[in-house]
Amino acid sequence: MSTESLNRTSEIVETPSQYVEAPKRVNVDVLKQRLLEEKKKEKVKRTIILSSVIVSLGALTMLTY
Repeated sequence: MSTESLNRTSEIVETPSQYVEAPKRVNVDVLKQRLLEEKKKEKVKRTIILSSVIVSLGALTMLTY
């Protein structure tokens, strides 16, 4: 095995086609939709937590009487 073949295989050839540039534009409607979905999820989480606290307090009240 010659060292020339090892050197050729170990070289990394970089071509400009390997680098893909990200688009510079941002779709505002998509960002607004994501924000609305995130707010909706947070509202659902808050509602679940608040209702579980109220149910827990109600159950504790019922157990104490």
